[in-house]
Order: sequence, then C-alpha cells, then structure tokens
Amino acid sequence: MDFVSVLISLAVGAVAGLLAGTVMKGGGFGLQGNIIIGLIGGVVGGFLFRLLAIAAGGLIGSIVTATLGAVILLVLIGLFKKA
Repeated sequence: MDFVSVLISLAVGAVAGLLAGTVMKGGGFGLQGNIIIGLIGGVVGGFLFRLLAIAAGGLIGSIVTATLGAVILLVLIGLFKKA
C-alpha cells in the first residue's frame, strides 16, 4: 500500500466517522476517534457487504460502506456502554 492509498483510506475513514457520528446524533469521538471508528467501520461494512453480495464501487461507495459499518459499530459501542 503506497502513501497515497494510506491518505485516501484515512480521508475515507475520517469522513465515514464524521457522518456516522452525525447520523447517531452524537458528536463522535473527535477527529482521531472518528478516523479510527471510520476505518474499523470500513472493515465491518466491507465484510457485511461481501456477505450480503452487495457491491459498492468507487470513492462514494467506499464512503457509504465505511459509514454504514461505522454506524453499526457505534450502535454496538452504545449497547456495551449502557450495560
């Protein structure tokens, strides 16, 4: 993975984390937390999309996939925080 790919992944993670924090009616976890949530959300979303045989290509597809994964991740975090 080259430097440009890493920067794009971080940007997608940041945008996805920011969008997920907004969707979940919270401010998120700050910039670094949003990047981490977005990156992990990208992995979760990618896994779920492959499992359901859904294809989302390109930059917008990556952002949508990562955002949906991050929302699912935030829901799970919220369940564990309440318990």
